[in-house]
Amino acid sequence: MARRCPMTGKAVQSGHHVSHANNKTKRRFLPNMQVTSLMSDVLGTTVRMRVTTHGLRTIEHNGGIDAFLLGTSDAKLPVEAVRLKRRIEKCQEKRSAATAAAA
Repeated sequence: MARRCPMTGKAVQSGHHVSHANNKTKRRFLPNMQVTSLMSDVLGTTVRMRVTTHGLRTIEHNGGIDAFLLGTSDAKLPVEAVRLKRRIEKCQEKRSAATAAAA
C-alpha cells in the first residue's frame, strides 16, 4: 500500500537524523495513516479508507466525506476519490429524480 493520503496527497518526506555531534544520517518522516470508516449520508453506507489524521480533520471540517468530495475539483483528487465522488453524484441524481417523480 502506498504511503500517500488519497484525500490530501500528504506523502513520505525525507530528512536527517542529527546527532549530538551534529552527524547527519538520512531518515524518512512517514505520514500518520489510519484505516477509518467514514459515513456517507448520500450513499447510506460507510466507506473504509486509509487516510492521514490531517485528512480526517480536513474531511470533518468540510462537513463530511460527501461535502468534501463534491466541493473539491477532480484535478486535486486521486483516482479512487474521483470514483467515490462519481458514485455519490450518481446516487444524488437518483434521489432527486425519485423525489421529483413522487411530487
